[in-house]
Amino acid sequence: MVLDNQALQREAADQTELIEQLLDIGAALSSSYDLGELLNLILSKSREITSSDAGSVYLVDSSDGTPKLLFKVAQNASRPNVSFREFAIPMTRQSLAGYVALTGESLNLPDAYDLPPTVPYQLDRSFDRDISYHTRSVLVLPMQNRQGDMMGVLQLINRKTQPDVAVNAENVREVTQPYSDWEQRIVRSLASQAAISIERNQLQDSIENLFEGFVKASVQVIEARDPCTSGHSERVASLTVRLSEEVNTVSVGPLRQINFSERQIQETRYAALLHDFGKVGVPEAILVKQKKLYPGQMDVIHYRFTLAKRTLEMECAEEKFRYLLAHPNHESETGCSVCQHLQQFDTQRDRAIEKLNHYWQILVEANEPRILAEAPLAELGELSRYTYRDVDGGIQPLLSPAEMTQLMVHKGNLTDEERLAIQSHVTHTYAFLQRIPWTKGLEEIPQIAYGHHEMLDGTGYPRGLKQQEIPIQAQIITIADIYDALTAGDRPYKRGLSVESALQILRQEAAHNKINADFLELFEQRQVFSVLGHNLEVELESA
Repeated sequence: MVLDNQALQREAADQTELIEQLLDIGAALSSSYDLGELLNLILSKSREITSSDAGSVYLVDSSDGTPKLLFKVAQNASRPNVSFREFAIPMTRQSLAGYVALTGESLNLPDAYDLPPTVPYQLDRSFDRDISYHTRSVLVLPMQNRQGDMMGVLQLINRKTQPDVAVNAENVREVTQPYSDWEQRIVRSLASQAAISIERNQLQDSIENLFEGFVKASVQVIEARDPCTSGHSERVASLTVRLSEEVNTVSVGPLRQINFSERQIQETRYAALLHDFGKVGVPEAILVKQKKLYPGQMDVIHYRFTLAKRTLEMECAEEKFRYLLAHPNHESETGCSVCQHLQQFDTQRDRAIEKLNHYWQILVEANEPRILAEAPLAELGELSRYTYRDVDGGIQPLLSPAEMTQLMVHKGNLTDEERLAIQSHVTHTYAFLQRIPWTKGLEEIPQIAYGHHEMLDGTGYPRGLKQQEIPIQAQIITIADIYDALTAGDRPYKRGLSVESALQILRQEAAHNKINADFLELFEQRQVFSVLGHNLEVELESA
């Protein structure tokens, strides 16, 4: 009776230990988000519970329309140095894993080399030959989710009599034993739990792929509206990721305390890719504006100049006609010949047309997006007072006040109103990104993108934040954004600067506390810009 009680107590203790193990395994499976890590965890815990020497995990793959099994993970305690590569096998009843995947049945084989002749499946002995091993007892279990969908197959090999013994072809019969029905039930339950974890992991991957596809589609939308900056978002993202990775390697100085997790770098990458998405809310004419005046405006103004010249020619002809009517004898009161007097009308006309031609050249020069010199500014003032007679006989200014405002822009090609419209893209970006239900670890994307035009001294836009208020990741994007804007050679309204010229401008910005000097120093020292194929040494040598 005492022995029975002791046996019951040991059994109860074993069951309690097993329950605690299963609870720990469940918690571990729930906390793992890396598929490789998850599969290795499933296999190692299953082997641990059953004292299995080896095992493998197959996943069902139907991506190309033909279901197959992917050999994903393998472990072998007796052959720890043997590496296994991933490969696919057809999902047929001829293999152990294929049979289980197709039928949903478990296989508990005491000796895989000694199978009844009536069964359709056989052990693939090539594994044993390749690694000088011998498979005896095998437990093959389906991994199915709650809906009964087949997620994969768990295969355990050689249940050992002693956990620490090594299995080889000579001792396999002495040190291994068949799997019990109890172990089969327990591990099948664990396999079902594992299937749910795998499904969750695949769902997470699907969500990540969905986000990736959404982000890439959003970038395409931006570039479709502003072809001049095609590739800008991708380049800024590449620079941002590279600089973030370099920050993680710093062990001295003010940056040593900053370390970005893999998730944070992904978050920053998405923010960099989407930092200009708000441009979809900016009028396209302003977005793609290359000069101070829009192309349609130049066409209209050119028409006015042409009309003014024709008017001058017509007025000259009318004056000559009136003069001839007033002097029928073809002689003037001053004694000059009529031809000489008519020539004076032509000279006045030619001078007026020449002046218009000069004004047109001044206008064309002033229309370029560069800093205006004092002389063109003064002559533009004269042009603003020039009038002409339209087709209805009314007196009109050659240039409207709005056109003059555009041409008088001292630097660049945008008026204050247009610049505000462009700058509003940051607010549009934030408003758009705020509406997206980002998953955990990506929720800071709107705030990061919102800060990419803020300056450390508070002179940036749209909120005028100071350094401590600007997210660290946004400060990195700012450097990448400015660098690419300076060096990009695909902008029709400006030439791309050299790497050294761009770095010089960035240094000046850092000296004036506009951008983060520590990040810029690392950007330059580690030549982060080389990720775009820019090479400072080669450039300096060629110079």
